[in-house]
Amino acid sequence: MTSSMTSAVTCVMPHSWLVRAAFLLAIAGVAGCGQNNQYAAPPPPKVTVAAPVAQDVTRYFDATGNTAAVNSVDLVARVQGFVQAISYTDGDFVKKGTSLFTIEPEPYKLKVDAAKSAVVSAQATLTQAQAEFQRQADLITRQVSTQANYDKALAQRDSAQADLQSAQANEKQAEINLGYTDVTAPFDGVVTARLVSIGGLVGASSPPTVLSTLVQLDPIWVNFNASERDVLEIRATLAARGQTTADLIGMPVEVGLQNEAGYPHKGKLDYVAPNVDPSTGTLAARASLENGGRVLLPGYFVRVRVPARTRPALLVPDDALGSDQGGRYVLVVNKDNVVEQRKVEPGQLVGDLRVIETGLAKDDRVVVGGIMRAIPGEKVDAEQRSASAAN
Repeated sequence: MTSSMTSAVTCVMPHSWLVRAAFLLAIAGVAGCGQNNQYAAPPPPKVTVAAPVAQDVTRYFDATGNTAAVNSVDLVARVQGFVQAISYTDGDFVKKGTSLFTIEPEPYKLKVDAAKSAVVSAQATLTQAQAEFQRQADLITRQVSTQANYDKALAQRDSAQADLQSAQANEKQAEINLGYTDVTAPFDGVVTARLVSIGGLVGASSPPTVLSTLVQLDPIWVNFNASERDVLEIRATLAARGQTTADLIGMPVEVGLQNEAGYPHKGKLDYVAPNVDPSTGTLAARASLENGGRVLLPGYFVRVRVPARTRPALLVPDDALGSDQGGRYVLVVNKDNVVEQRKVEPGQLVGDLRVIETGLAKDDRVVVGGIMRAIPGEKVDAEQRSASAAN
């Protein structure tokens, strides 16, 4: 029995020693892992920064305007008669002097012939009266005729002269009325759809019968308004140059349609109103543009800009600007590489760059790349980039 117990103890002791050794090794392993897994902060995010571009920028006055025809006229029947011919297709572009409508001319030709005959008759009567007057004048000089006969001959001559002038005036009027039977285009333009038909009686009503409308498309006007504030600023700029409002005439004007990029249509300012409308507080102005391709049609709403002045400005990439409820802002990196949100007042777009009116200094570092990684108040790894000047 004693031998058995001794054997059992001998077998248990080695097993206990192994368990203890394994436990000590586990503790040592845990201690070793704790030393190798200490927390390390991640590196600051990388962003790209650039200084604002400093360059001279032409400042523009911007407005919304509408196009209008330089000339637009209703073609009316100035004499009475039946429409004999219509010599155009609705919507045609016609040149000045093109015949558009013919109102039966025969009755007016006859009136011209009659008027010419009356002129010939009046001329013959005047010739006879002039001869009689000359004869009476000779007789009274020789004291052969009486003063009464002389006065009568003088009166007949003057009356014949007046009758001739009246007949000549009637002839001119008859020729004018004959000319009205051929309705022609007073200027180059597009003719609208006709409002009468062949065989229809026109000119018999008051007001005169409208036949169609002729609209001139080249050149074309653009009307727009400037606010009182803009007017004051422009006048101050002109005064600094020693100029007046009259010097605005001939200034370049750029126009763009609502679906066009930029301002592809060029023209010149040709009218500025002499007074501000007190009901709207605006000053009316007008530009004239060449429109040979007839891209612009009367009645369009267009974007208008007029160069006002050139001065130094700071510009940043347009996509570097953000917005929130407080307005527009850019992200800048300070000397400690900490991101700051800077409120700015943006101006006009110049190429891909946006003018910053206020809020930036020329040595600020503006975040232009990795904007989503730039968090205000957090440090960043800023990589400087040279921004190129806008065209």
